[in-house]
Amino acid sequence: MSVYSRLSALGVTLPQVTPSVALFVPFVRTGRLIFVSGHIARRNGEPWVGRLGEQITVADGQAAARGIAIDLLAALHTATAYLDSITRIVKLVVLVNSAPTFTEPHLVANGASELLHQVFGDRGPHARTAIGVAQLPLGACVEIELIAEVA
Repeated sequence: MSVYSRLSALGVTLPQVTPSVALFVPFVRTGRLIFVSGHIARRNGEPWVGRLGEQITVADGQAAARGIAIDLLAALHTATAYLDSITRIVKLVVLVNSAPTFTEPHLVANGASELLHQVFGDRGPHARTAIGVAQLPLGACVEIELIAEVA
């Protein structure tokens, strides 16, 4: 089954990729690797603001991470023009805006990891870093960057 068929079955529509507004680009391709810049969580088009363990629950954090994964897929589609050319999701780096006592950024990261596995099947499992941080851009609750391999 193609990546696009799986996305359709999951009810996922890829959004437009927002052009960069600073001194970085949405992705860089070098050789067979694509490095996708960090994307922050958004809700209703605005940054999804808050800290896990305070204003944001683990379930909401997982939903935020899943939403970011969809944005990352849109960037990969822009980078490749064909998501089925992705041979492997190599790594995710998941940053979670955390209260000092929050110890479950790995559970938040599962929201993105699970979607990537559903979409890419055996090509989806990846190495991952999930850490809690004191703050993220615009106060966002989660930020994720991705590395993928392309044929």
